Amino acid sequence: MRHLKAGNRLGVTTAHRLAMMRNMVTSIIENGQITCTLARAKEVRKPLEKMIGLGKRGTLHSRRQALRFVKSKEAMAQLFGDLAERYKDRDGGYCRIIKLGKNRLGDNSEMAIIQLLGSEGDKLSELKTQKGAKKKQKKKESTVLKEVSEEIQKIPGIEENSTMESGKEVSGEAENKAEIDGEKLIQEKNPPEIKAKDTAEVEKKIKVDEEDEDSNKNTVKKEVRAEAPEEKNEADSGKTQTEKSEAKKEDTAEVEKKIKVDEEDEDSNKDTVKKEVQAEATEEKNEADSGKTQTEKSEAKSTQDKADADSKPESTDESEEVNKTKS
Repeated sequence: MRHLKAGNRLGVTTAHRLAMMRNMVTSIIENGQITCTLARAKEVRKPLEKMIGLGKRGTLHSRRQALRFVKSKEAMAQLFGDLAERYKDRDGGYCRIIKLGKNRLGDNSEMAIIQLLGSEGDKLSELKTQKGAKKKQKKKESTVLKEVSEEIQKIPGIEENSTMESGKEVSGEAENKAEIDGEKLIQEKNPPEIKAKDTAEVEKKIKVDEEDEDSNKNTVKKEVRAEAPEEKNEADSGKTQTEKSEAKKEDTAEVEKKIKVDEEDEDSNKDTVKKEVQAEATEEKNEADSGKTQTEKSEAKSTQDKADADSKPESTDESEEVNKTKS
């Protein structure tokens, strides 16, 4: 007895339901996915997975069984060719149902997409493979970081900046520090010859860059110098004869002013030289006077006093004569 095995009747007759299932299965095999109501998507899973199972067998009997249900030759070729190879190592679960979250306007029924795994419209499986690859990479990096941290701990003189709790992963800061320390260890392990080669290459690059800059500067200067006379010639050609004569006069006046300024500078230099010579002469005299003895100084003073005494009576006599003549 087949109790509770009727399935969802979908509100249609048996013949209508069988024809609808055959059309949906063939369209899914040909196109990879279709959109339909959620109830129909759940019902079409049963015959679809049964047909894929027959395609995996690949026998003549299974082909004849599939031809009873599948309607087109293209779908048969796809079923016993590509799909059989794709699901060769998979036991069941060949399709996926995705709810759209939008209801149909006419009867407000819930819509969904049913698609074969690995088809052109299947993007979820690609995302899952990418996530799995990222997780594997993270696990590998964590093991490398642990090895580097163990090597760092063995070296004396390095303090442990990151504390690890039991059963917890290393924090983000500790991972960054471990990477930096690992790079330092690798650099220390490199022989000095490699370091010398690297420095030599860097110096060569710097020299080449400097030479390029100098050559660029020289070319710019040459271009500026070449443009300057051209601009002067153009300006001269644009001037009239009167303007040229005025320019010549101004040039001659400027030359005369420069000559006068040079002459004044020469005169001032001569005056300063004379003053310096006179100052040196006075200094020499003072030094000579200081070199005399005290007796010579006293004699010189006495002679000066006598001369002053003689000059005084003469001056008094002259003053008396002047008074007489006035009277």
